Amino acid sequence: MTRIEASVETPRLLLQPWRREDAPEALRLYGDPELVRWLSPAMTTVPDVEAMELVLEQWAQEHARLTPPAGRWAIRSREDGRLVGGIALLPLPPDAEDSEVGYALLPAERGHGYATEATQSLVSWAFAQGLPEVFIVARPRNAAGIAVAERLGFSWVGETSKYYELRLLVYRLRPADLGTSSLP
Repeated sequence: MTRIEASVETPRLLLQPWRREDAPEALRLYGDPELVRWLSPAMTTVPDVEAMELVLEQWAQEHARLTPPAGRWAIRSREDGRLVGGIALLPLPPDAEDSEVGYALLPAERGHGYATEATQSLVSWAFAQGLPEVFIVARPRNAAGIAVAERLGFSWVGETSKYYELRLLVYRLRPADLGTSSLP
């Protein structure tokens, strides 16, 4: 399996591994308590640029240790290079048998289809690397996360407390399901 080391392009976006110098922009994303509440307990609000630099260093080290296609990436606009959000494909706790795709977008970037576009690109790449299935787990009130899963053709699996010891809604996508999404 190969790892996304350079940019992966979608029609409007670039997925790039996080770098330490991304910290000021990343802090706008991961320093926002309203956004991070959806990522908790896997992520807590980052208080300042120095702490964000440390988080990005940890992510870079984690990225190097993870078995592809797992990793974390910045989502940038191809048009002007601005940070739109972040996306990750990571093993789910407690046993790391399942892989979760998750994303976070800056508030100003929501509503433009970026989460769907980035998620579709990452999941397609992961399937090309041999990953047999991907999950989206969402809190019941996370309407945006649920909507992305549904737009991409993820199948409803049910509710569970298996992951993160939280009550979560579980959606699954397999390679054969890619043609069933409602994307144009």
